Amino acid sequence: MAKAGRRPGASSAKKGPTKGSGGKGRRALEGKGPTPKAEDRPYHKAYKMKRAAERRQVGLHAKPQPRLGGKRTSEELVTGRNAVLEALKTDIPSKHLYVMSRIETDERVKEIMVLANKINLPMLEISRGELDRLTEGSVHQGVALQIPPYKYPDATDLVLSVMEKHHQGQLSTPPLFVALDGITDPRNLGAIIRSVSAFSGDGVIIPERRSAAVTASAWKTSAGAAARIPVAMATNLTRVVQQAKDQGIFVIGLDGGGDIELPQLELATEPLMIVVGSEGKGISRLVTENCDQIVSIPIDSAMESLNASMAVGISLYEVSRRRAAQ
Repeated sequence: MAKAGRRPGASSAKKGPTKGSGGKGRRALEGKGPTPKAEDRPYHKAYKMKRAAERRQVGLHAKPQPRLGGKRTSEELVTGRNAVLEALKTDIPSKHLYVMSRIETDERVKEIMVLANKINLPMLEISRGELDRLTEGSVHQGVALQIPPYKYPDATDLVLSVMEKHHQGQLSTPPLFVALDGITDPRNLGAIIRSVSAFSGDGVIIPERRSAAVTASAWKTSAGAAARIPVAMATNLTRVVQQAKDQGIFVIGLDGGGDIELPQLELATEPLMIVVGSEGKGISRLVTENCDQIVSIPIDSAMESLNASMAVGISLYEVSRRRAAQ
Protein backbone atom coordinates (compact mmCIF):
# COMPACT_ATOMS: atom_id res chain seq x y z
CA MET A 1 0.00 0.00 0.00
CA ALA A 2 1.35 3.38 -0.97
CA LYS A 3 2.36 5.73 1.78
CA ALA A 4 0.19 8.75 2.45
CA GLY A 5 1.13 11.82 0.44
CA ARG A 6 3.07 9.86 -2.18
CA ARG A 7 1.73 9.37 -5.71
CA PRO A 8 1.20 5.77 -6.69
CA GLY A 9 4.12 4.44 -8.68
CA ALA A 10 6.50 7.20 -7.61
CA SER A 11 10.00 6.12 -6.76
CA SER A 12 11.21 6.69 -3.27
CA ALA A 13 14.85 6.65 -4.23
CA LYS A 14 16.74 9.93 -3.91
CA LYS A 15 18.21 11.46 -7.05
CA GLY A 16 21.94 11.45 -7.38
CA PRO A 17 24.03 14.31 -8.68
CA THR A 18 23.31 15.20 -12.32
CA LYS A 19 26.06 15.00 -14.86
CA GLY A 20 27.33 18.42 -16.00
CA SER A 21 30.36 20.22 -17.35
CA GLY A 22 31.66 20.99 -13.93
CA GLY A 23 32.24 24.59 -14.98
CA LYS A 24 34.42 23.61 -17.93
CA GLY A 25 32.06 25.34 -20.42
CA ARG A 26 31.81 28.54 -18.43
CA ARG A 27 34.50 30.35 -20.38
CA ALA A 28 32.66 29.65 -23.64
CA LEU A 29 29.68 31.58 -22.32
CA GLU A 30 31.62 34.59 -21.14
CA GLY A 31 31.10 37.86 -23.05
CA LYS A 32 27.97 36.79 -24.98
CA GLY A 33 25.56 38.47 -22.63
CA PRO A 34 21.80 38.63 -23.23
CA THR A 35 20.25 37.87 -26.64
CA PRO A 36 20.30 41.02 -28.86
CA LYS A 37 17.02 42.70 -29.72
CA ALA A 38 15.44 41.72 -33.02
CA GLU A 39 16.14 45.17 -34.50
CA ASP A 40 19.86 44.72 -33.76
CA ARG A 41 20.20 41.36 -35.50
CA PRO A 42 21.40 41.94 -39.11
CA TYR A 43 19.44 39.04 -40.58
CA HIS A 44 16.16 39.83 -38.82
CA LYS A 45 13.27 41.64 -40.58
CA ALA A 46 13.09 44.19 -37.75
CA TYR A 47 16.74 45.15 -38.37
CA LYS A 48 16.08 45.83 -42.05
CA MET A 49 13.01 47.92 -41.20
CA LYS A 50 15.05 49.95 -38.73
CA ARG A 51 17.77 50.62 -41.32
CA ALA A 52 15.17 51.66 -43.88
CA ALA A 53 13.70 54.13 -41.39
CA GLU A 54 17.15 55.59 -40.72
CA ARG A 55 17.77 56.06 -44.44
CA ARG A 56 14.46 57.85 -44.82
CA GLN A 57 15.49 60.28 -42.11
CA VAL A 58 18.69 61.24 -43.90
CA GLY A 59 16.91 61.83 -47.18
CA LEU A 60 17.02 58.58 -49.08
CA HIS A 61 13.27 58.80 -49.29
CA ALA A 62 11.74 62.18 -50.11
CA LYS A 63 10.13 64.18 -47.38
CA PRO A 64 6.58 65.45 -47.98
CA GLN A 65 6.31 69.08 -49.05
CA PRO A 66 3.26 71.35 -49.40
CA ARG A 67 2.15 72.05 -52.94
CA LEU A 68 -0.83 73.24 -54.96
CA GLY A 69 -4.25 73.16 -53.41
CA GLY A 70 -2.94 72.57 -49.92
CA LYS A 71 -2.07 68.98 -50.83
CA ARG A 72 1.17 67.35 -49.76
CA THR A 73 3.42 65.58 -52.17
CA SER A 74 6.83 63.94 -52.20
CA GLU A 75 9.80 65.39 -53.93
CA GLU A 76 9.60 64.15 -57.48
CA LEU A 77 11.75 61.45 -58.97
CA VAL A 78 12.78 61.36 -62.61
CA THR A 79 13.31 57.72 -63.58
CA GLY A 80 14.83 55.97 -66.58
CA ARG A 81 18.12 56.57 -68.37
CA ASN A 82 16.76 58.77 -71.17
CA ALA A 83 14.64 60.89 -68.82
CA VAL A 84 17.44 61.38 -66.27
CA LEU A 85 19.95 62.25 -68.98
CA GLU A 86 17.55 64.78 -70.54
CA ALA A 87 16.83 66.30 -67.13
CA LEU A 88 20.53 66.84 -66.43
CA LYS A 89 21.08 68.30 -69.89
CA THR A 90 18.27 70.86 -69.38
CA ASP A 91 19.57 71.98 -65.96
CA ILE A 92 16.62 70.74 -63.92
CA PRO A 93 17.44 71.45 -60.24
CA SER A 94 18.51 68.17 -58.66
CA LYS A 95 19.26 66.95 -55.15
CA HIS A 96 20.50 63.38 -55.55
CA LEU A 97 21.25 60.84 -58.24
CA TYR A 98 20.43 57.27 -57.23
CA VAL A 99 22.34 54.55 -59.08
CA MET A 100 21.65 50.85 -58.72
CA SER A 101 24.60 48.81 -57.52
CA ARG A 102 26.21 46.64 -60.20
CA ILE A 103 24.42 48.57 -62.94
CA GLU A 104 25.19 47.59 -66.51
CA THR A 105 26.63 50.75 -67.99
CA ASP A 106 26.05 52.05 -71.48
CA GLU A 107 26.73 55.39 -73.17
CA ARG A 108 23.75 57.01 -71.44
CA VAL A 109 24.85 55.93 -67.97
CA LYS A 110 28.39 57.15 -68.66
CA GLU A 111 27.09 60.54 -69.78
CA ILE A 112 24.81 60.76 -66.74
CA MET A 113 27.83 60.18 -64.49
CA VAL A 114 29.87 62.82 -66.32
CA LEU A 115 27.12 65.44 -66.05
CA ALA A 116 26.48 64.61 -62.38
CA ASN A 117 30.17 64.97 -61.54
CA LYS A 118 30.34 68.22 -63.47
CA ILE A 119 27.72 69.86 -61.22
CA ASN A 120 28.90 68.05 -58.05
CA LEU A 121 25.58 66.24 -57.74
CA PRO A 122 25.59 63.76 -54.83
CA MET A 123 25.35 60.18 -56.11
CA LEU A 124 24.10 57.35 -53.92
CA GLU A 125 24.53 53.68 -54.80
CA ILE A 126 21.64 51.53 -53.61
CA SER A 127 20.38 48.01 -54.21
CA ARG A 128 17.84 47.09 -56.87
CA GLY A 129 15.24 46.33 -54.20
CA GLU A 130 15.70 49.70 -52.53
CA LEU A 131 15.52 51.50 -55.89
CA ASP A 132 12.34 49.59 -56.75
CA ARG A 133 10.77 50.76 -53.49
CA LEU A 134 12.03 54.29 -53.93
CA THR A 135 10.52 54.58 -57.43
CA GLU A 136 7.35 52.72 -56.43
CA GLY A 137 7.80 50.08 -59.08
CA SER A 138 8.26 52.41 -62.07
CA VAL A 139 10.72 51.55 -64.85
CA HIS A 140 13.98 53.09 -63.63
CA GLN A 141 16.64 51.20 -65.62
CA GLY A 142 18.97 51.53 -62.65
CA VAL A 143 18.91 55.33 -62.24
CA ALA A 144 16.64 57.91 -60.61
CA LEU A 145 17.03 61.65 -60.11
CA GLN A 146 15.48 63.43 -57.15
CA ILE A 147 14.36 67.02 -57.73
CA PRO A 148 13.18 69.41 -55.00
CA PRO A 149 9.72 70.98 -54.95
CA TYR A 150 9.51 74.24 -56.90
CA LYS A 151 9.39 77.37 -54.74
CA TYR A 152 6.58 79.57 -56.03
CA PRO A 153 6.79 83.31 -55.37
CA ASP A 154 3.57 85.08 -54.48
CA ALA A 155 1.77 86.41 -57.57
CA THR A 156 0.90 89.77 -56.02
CA ASP A 157 4.47 90.32 -54.85
CA LEU A 158 5.78 89.48 -58.33
CA VAL A 159 3.44 91.94 -60.05
CA LEU A 160 4.27 94.72 -57.59
CA SER A 161 8.04 94.21 -57.84
CA VAL A 162 8.03 94.17 -61.65
CA MET A 163 5.85 97.28 -61.82
CA GLU A 164 8.16 99.06 -59.37
CA LYS A 165 11.12 98.32 -61.66
CA HIS A 166 9.06 99.60 -64.59
CA HIS A 167 8.28 102.90 -62.87
CA GLN A 168 11.96 103.29 -61.98
CA GLY A 169 12.95 102.81 -65.61
CA GLN A 170 14.81 99.56 -64.99
CA LEU A 171 12.98 97.58 -67.72
CA SER A 172 13.66 97.91 -71.45
CA THR A 173 10.09 96.89 -72.35
CA PRO A 174 6.72 97.28 -70.57
CA PRO A 175 5.87 94.49 -68.09
CA LEU A 176 4.41 91.36 -69.64
CA PHE A 177 2.76 88.50 -67.73
CA VAL A 178 0.86 85.37 -68.70
CA ALA A 179 -1.80 84.06 -66.33
CA LEU A 180 -3.14 80.53 -66.65
CA ASP A 181 -6.73 79.75 -65.74
CA GLY A 182 -7.36 76.01 -65.52
CA ILE A 183 -4.30 74.72 -67.41
CA THR A 184 -3.70 71.27 -65.91
CA ASP A 185 -1.16 69.74 -68.30
CA PRO A 186 2.41 70.32 -67.05
CA ARG A 187 3.71 70.05 -70.62
CA ASN A 188 1.49 72.97 -71.62
CA LEU A 189 2.83 74.89 -68.63
CA GLY A 190 6.41 74.12 -69.64
CA ALA A 191 5.82 75.22 -73.23
CA ILE A 192 4.21 78.47 -72.05
CA ILE A 193 7.17 79.19 -69.75
CA ARG A 194 9.47 78.68 -72.70
CA SER A 195 7.46 81.10 -74.88
CA VAL A 196 7.38 83.74 -72.11
CA SER A 197 11.15 83.49 -71.86
CA ALA A 198 11.58 83.70 -75.64
CA PHE A 199 9.54 86.91 -75.89
CA SER A 200 10.98 88.74 -72.85
CA GLY A 201 8.07 88.14 -70.49
CA ASP A 202 8.34 88.82 -66.78
CA GLY A 203 6.51 85.87 -65.29
CA VAL A 204 3.82 83.22 -65.41
CA ILE A 205 0.98 83.21 -62.88
CA ILE A 206 -0.93 80.07 -61.93
CA PRO A 207 -3.82 79.61 -59.48
CA GLU A 208 -3.32 77.60 -56.32
CA ARG A 209 -6.00 75.07 -57.27
CA ARG A 210 -6.82 73.16 -60.44
CA SER A 211 -3.56 73.98 -62.14
CA ALA A 212 -0.50 72.25 -63.51
CA ALA A 213 2.56 72.48 -61.29
CA VAL A 214 6.23 72.96 -62.09
CA THR A 215 7.08 69.27 -62.18
CA ALA A 216 9.90 67.44 -63.92
CA SER A 217 7.70 67.24 -67.02
CA ALA A 218 7.19 71.01 -67.02
CA TRP A 219 10.91 71.61 -66.46
CA LYS A 220 11.78 69.34 -69.35
CA THR A 221 9.28 70.96 -71.75
CA SER A 222 10.47 74.44 -70.81
CA ALA A 223 13.98 73.46 -71.99
CA GLY A 224 15.54 75.18 -68.98
CA ALA A 225 13.43 78.37 -69.22
CA ALA A 226 11.86 77.55 -65.84
CA ALA A 227 15.18 78.54 -64.29
CA ARG A 228 14.88 82.04 -65.79
CA ILE A 229 11.15 82.84 -65.69
CA PRO A 230 9.40 82.93 -62.29
CA VAL A 231 6.18 80.96 -61.94
CA ALA A 232 4.13 82.68 -59.26
CA MET A 233 1.15 81.29 -57.39
CA ALA A 234 -2.14 83.11 -56.86
CA THR A 235 -4.43 82.08 -54.03
CA ASN A 236 -7.24 83.85 -55.93
CA LEU A 237 -6.57 84.52 -59.61
CA THR A 238 -9.45 86.98 -59.96
CA ARG A 239 -8.08 89.10 -57.14
CA VAL A 240 -4.59 89.12 -58.69
CA VAL A 241 -6.10 90.27 -61.99
CA GLN A 242 -7.88 93.10 -60.19
CA GLN A 243 -4.68 94.10 -58.36
CA ALA A 244 -2.77 94.09 -61.65
CA LYS A 245 -5.31 96.48 -63.15
CA ASP A 246 -4.98 98.73 -60.11
CA GLN A 247 -1.23 98.90 -60.82
CA GLY A 248 -1.82 100.06 -64.39
CA ILE A 249 -1.57 96.71 -66.15
CA PHE A 250 -4.06 96.01 -68.94
CA VAL A 251 -5.55 92.51 -68.85
CA ILE A 252 -6.64 90.68 -71.98
CA GLY A 253 -8.22 87.25 -72.20
CA LEU A 254 -7.76 84.85 -75.10
CA ASP A 255 -11.00 83.37 -76.39
CA GLY A 256 -12.38 82.24 -79.73
CA GLY A 257 -15.32 84.63 -79.45
CA GLY A 258 -13.31 87.73 -78.62
CA ASP A 259 -14.29 91.39 -78.96
CA ILE A 260 -11.35 92.02 -81.28
CA GLU A 261 -8.87 89.94 -83.21
CA LEU A 262 -5.22 89.77 -82.23
CA PRO A 263 -3.90 91.84 -85.19
CA GLN A 264 -6.04 94.77 -83.97
CA LEU A 265 -4.70 94.69 -80.40
CA GLU A 266 -3.73 98.27 -79.50
CA LEU A 267 -2.83 97.44 -75.91
CA ALA A 268 0.25 95.44 -76.93
CA THR A 269 2.62 98.34 -76.17
CA GLU A 270 1.23 98.84 -72.65
CA PRO A 271 1.99 96.88 -69.46
CA LEU A 272 0.06 93.72 -70.22
CA MET A 273 -1.26 90.51 -68.69
CA ILE A 274 -2.48 87.80 -71.06
CA VAL A 275 -4.93 85.31 -69.58
CA VAL A 276 -5.46 81.94 -71.21
CA GLY A 277 -7.86 79.20 -70.17
CA SER A 278 -8.06 75.49 -70.84
CA GLU A 279 -8.80 74.30 -74.34
CA GLY A 280 -12.17 72.90 -73.29
CA LYS A 281 -13.61 75.27 -70.68
CA GLY A 282 -11.75 78.45 -71.54
CA ILE A 283 -11.41 81.34 -69.08
CA SER A 284 -13.65 81.27 -66.01
CA ARG A 285 -16.56 83.71 -65.79
CA LEU A 286 -15.17 85.87 -62.97
CA VAL A 287 -11.78 86.27 -64.64
CA THR A 288 -13.47 87.07 -67.97
CA GLU A 289 -15.54 89.81 -66.35
CA ASN A 290 -12.37 91.47 -65.08
CA CYS A 291 -10.52 91.49 -68.42
CA ASP A 292 -10.16 94.80 -70.28
CA GLN A 293 -10.54 93.04 -73.61
CA ILE A 294 -11.29 89.56 -74.91
CA VAL A 295 -9.06 88.81 -77.89
CA SER A 296 -9.40 86.06 -80.46
CA ILE A 297 -6.79 84.63 -82.81
CA PRO A 298 -8.04 84.43 -86.39
CA ILE A 299 -7.83 80.81 -87.53
CA ASP A 300 -9.46 78.55 -90.10
CA SER A 301 -13.12 78.05 -89.23
CA ALA A 302 -12.65 74.30 -89.59
CA MET A 303 -10.48 74.36 -86.47
CA GLU A 304 -12.34 74.46 -83.18
CA SER A 305 -9.56 75.93 -81.03
CA LEU A 306 -5.83 76.20 -80.54
CA ASN A 307 -3.78 74.47 -77.92
CA ALA A 308 -3.24 76.82 -74.95
CA SER A 309 0.55 76.94 -75.29
CA MET A 310 0.26 77.57 -79.03
CA ALA A 311 -2.24 80.39 -78.47
CA VAL A 312 0.07 82.00 -75.93
CA GLY A 313 3.07 81.71 -78.27
CA ILE A 314 1.19 83.38 -81.14
CA SER A 315 -0.06 86.17 -78.88
CA LEU A 316 3.37 86.83 -77.41
CA TYR A 317 4.87 87.01 -80.87
CA GLU A 318 2.30 89.63 -81.92
CA VAL A 319 2.91 91.66 -78.76
CA SER A 320 6.68 91.48 -79.31
CA ARG A 321 6.30 92.50 -82.97
CA ARG A 322 4.19 95.53 -82.10
CA ARG A 323 6.54 96.62 -79.33
CA ALA A 324 9.56 96.35 -81.64
CA ALA A 325 7.79 98.47 -84.24
CA GLN A 326 6.90 101.20 -81.75
